[in-house]
Amino acid sequence: MNKYLNIKTTAVSLLVALAVGCTGDFDEINTNDNALTEDQLDASLAGPAFASAQYAGIHNGSYSSPGVDDQGTWGIATGIISSTFVQYMNTGYSTDRNAFGGFESRGWLRFYTVAVPALQNAMKAAEGNEEALAILKIWKVFMFNQMTDHYGPIPYTEAGSGAEKIAYDSQEAIYEDFFVLLDEADTILSASSEATSALFQTSDRIYAGDVESWRVFGNSLRLRLALRISDVQPQKAQEQAELAVANGVMQSNDDSAFFSVSEITPNNLNMIVNSWGYFMTASMESILKGYNDPRMEVWFAKTEDSLFIGQPAGGLNDEFGTTKFSPFNEDVLGNDYRNTKDIEILMASECYLNRAEGALNGWNMSGSAEDFYETGIELSMNQWGVDDAEAIDNYIGGTSTPVVPIITDLYPDLDLYTPPVTLPVSWASSEAEQRNQIAVQKYLALFPESWETWADLRRTDQEVVYPLLNSDNLDAGVGTELMKRVIYVTNEISSNGEAVDAAVELLDGPDTGGTRLWWDVN
Repeated sequence: MNKYLNIKTTAVSLLVALAVGCTGDFDEINTNDNALTEDQLDASLAGPAFASAQYAGIHNGSYSSPGVDDQGTWGIATGIISSTFVQYMNTGYSTDRNAFGGFESRGWLRFYTVAVPALQNAMKAAEGNEEALAILKIWKVFMFNQMTDHYGPIPYTEAGSGAEKIAYDSQEAIYEDFFVLLDEADTILSASSEATSALFQTSDRIYAGDVESWRVFGNSLRLRLALRISDVQPQKAQEQAELAVANGVMQSNDDSAFFSVSEITPNNLNMIVNSWGYFMTASMESILKGYNDPRMEVWFAKTEDSLFIGQPAGGLNDEFGTTKFSPFNEDVLGNDYRNTKDIEILMASECYLNRAEGALNGWNMSGSAEDFYETGIELSMNQWGVDDAEAIDNYIGGTSTPVVPIITDLYPDLDLYTPPVTLPVSWASSEAEQRNQIAVQKYLALFPESWETWADLRRTDQEVVYPLLNSDNLDAGVGTELMKRVIYVTNEISSNGEAVDAAVELLDGPDTGGTRLWWDVN
């Protein structure tokens, strides 16, 4: 196990060596073969190490660091896992039918051999700098939240300790610590007289060390996590959500968090979605086309027949013959190696939609659910360059509903004639329908960041996407429905088996994709 979690592994040394060659701009990092020891860590390395933790923490890899990462990192850790599960895109991999095949290990290995040690290096190098450490605590919560919401119990407290065997923490205990870290960070950042954390000013690729921006990010993350635990710890969820809003969450797209890409830290999604054969899905087509959503033309491209055609999820090999499906728009999301599209991390639109749901829960979100819902939609539209106020108003007041995908014209036997989403965008009259509308709009607003989308769909259990046409997974709780979790990786089972066995006990169910996580109780 220490092979994957020790801060001094060769892979980590290589990654942090990327930062050693940088005295200012992370764009200029370069590789070398020198192993970095702990006594070499000083304040000058805090920023570059943080930049490495950011990039690896959002599951992207750089082709310029052979042996450590590559541009396929996102495709394997995200594209064929969560992005496929939520039907943001189809790939033809076995995960399209809810099956695993070893692909699930990529995200785990990159996280524990690259992201975690880089974050720990940043924390060691930043010792004594309260603002910098507060920011790093917030990023730790973000990184580990995505991983625990994929797997359930994971190595957390002992991760990176260098011990031969590393214990797993329960998800409940991990979440408990998340809120402690966010409290500590907010206390420091809200009292700081510094506008910028000097250690991160040139290397932080998200907010350039801006103290207030990170404070707002931390509270927006707190709001997200509060909703996640709302079914298992409703009182604490309300307290945390109301605290987040009182402290200050994202108010505009200027607050949104993006990772600023460069030639050496590219957007992996842009690089591979079209070359790897990812397509628009039938679920996306049904919703976007039914709502006359202007984002459809931003995200996807028409086929040679000038049509937007989505591929059904769960198709068998060659089930659709030579049918052409809509690829990603090359000018926006499928722009290969141009490295112009920054990477979405947490958007202001999500915050408003989270507040809308919180308001329906009876929480004090400082406004009405309907107003938050409509503002969230507007901000998402603006984020993608849709600025026509009249068009946005028409969308928000729209009464049309999702449609049957075009593929049924070619394959009339497909069971796609009842779209999962049956409501219009226009704010409904019943609370149950309003919750469904919020879930659908959050599904669209989060695109293409599928790690959070998958967690949110599991939590809410709202019908948003079609069931799979076929499933290769016979485990209880899976079938053609939404996968519930990612299974533990084989190298962990072989090298840290006792800890994995204990983690399965904490999971309170078998190590399958059908076992619900701690917070997923409905």
